[in-house]
Amino acid sequence: QVQLTESGGGLVQPGGSLRLSCEASGPIRKINNMYWYRQAPEKQRELVATITNIGTSTYTDSVKERFAISRDNAKKMVYLQMNSLKPEDTAVYYCKAEVIYQYGFGSRVWNGWGQGTQVTVSS
Repeated sequence: QVQLTESGGGLVQPGGSLRLSCEASGPIRKINNMYWYRQAPEKQRELVATITNIGTSTYTDSVKERFAISRDNAKKMVYLQMNSLKPEDTAVYYCKAEVIYQYGFGSRVWNGWGQGTQVTVSS
C-alpha cells in the first residue's frame, strides 16, 4: 500500500523558517509530480508548490521568493523549505504525489495525499 507521511510542522514566529518533509512508501516504481497544498481554517485547500520528476518547480504567487520545493528521488521524498513565514501561512500542509506502483505483475497509478502537518505562524 502506498502512503505519504509528512513531518516538520510546528509553531514559528513571523519571519521564521520551517522545513517540511514528505516520504512516500510502498511498492513504488516511479513518482511523477509531487505537490504541497495547504488548507487554512474555513478556506479551500490551495496548491502551494509543484515539482516534476526532473525537478522543474512552480509556486503560487503568495509564496514565491519565500518557499522552495525540492525532492530526493532516491529517498522518495519531497521537501518544502519555508522562509520569511507570515501569519497568513498558517495552515495544515499536505503533500500529494502521482505514484506508479507495483500491482501484481503490472502497475497502477495512485494519486494520494498525506495526513497533513500543522504550521502555525504566530508571535
